[in-house]
Amino acid sequence: MGLHIRSLAMLVILVRWPMIEAQTRARALDVLLQDYTFRAIDRPKTGIPYDASPPSNLTGIQLSALRLRSGSLFTRGVHMYKEFAIPIGVIGYPYVERLVLVYQDLANWSTTYYSLPGYLYLAPILGLLAYNASSLSAKNLQELEIHASEEPISIEFTQVQPVPAGLVARCVRFTLTGQIHFTNVESGNKCETYEQGHFSIVVESTTPLPAPVQQPPPPPPRHQGGGNGSGVIIVGSVVGGVALLVLLALLCE
Repeated sequence: MGLHIRSLAMLVILVRWPMIEAQTRARALDVLLQDYTFRAIDRPKTGIPYDASPPSNLTGIQLSALRLRSGSLFTRGVHMYKEFAIPIGVIGYPYVERLVLVYQDLANWSTTYYSLPGYLYLAPILGLLAYNASSLSAKNLQELEIHASEEPISIEFTQVQPVPAGLVARCVRFTLTGQIHFTNVESGNKCETYEQGHFSIVVESTTPLPAPVQQPPPPPPRHQGGGNGSGVIIVGSVVGGVALLVLLALLCE
């Protein structure tokens, strides 16, 4: 029974590994961008956005930081922060006196970090994340949870490709825990959310997969002098046998 359970667990891990790996890379990106965004807050003033530069190997990404008092965010909101309109009633948890809203536009890096098989992106990934502003030199900060308690946060995408004929555009939200949620697009280029995360507009992909290339038939085997073909088969068998023994050893531990 134990061996059977371990086999099932390993199978689940193998199936979900691409999703786990993608989520890990996306979270590592958030950590890196938080650090670079906080560096741009020089002589911080409340309510003033500070644009930041990404690392040199991530050219194209746009970053900004907005430092606010939690009380002001709740009672006043933010009329427009880049593409985000934040209404009154937004609550941060756990409570901090001041917080920083980090804005991300992943531009041409959107599909690299947020691959969505079966869908086409019509807009870049936009992120809105909240952090404690008590130490602007801090790194590896845990995100605060923000929740719109009254009206939703509105996202007005300014760079949206036309919707292909016959398809329906959808809003997509990626949570910080790797979940994916779809909602309706409002007024052609707007999405709404009650929480933080990463957002875009997508359509289902209708592009058929390319037909497999027909390979010419292999030439008949040559047996002169114990040719290389038999050597390849022997090596392949040995490698396959070793891999099988390793897997069995792992399962039987």
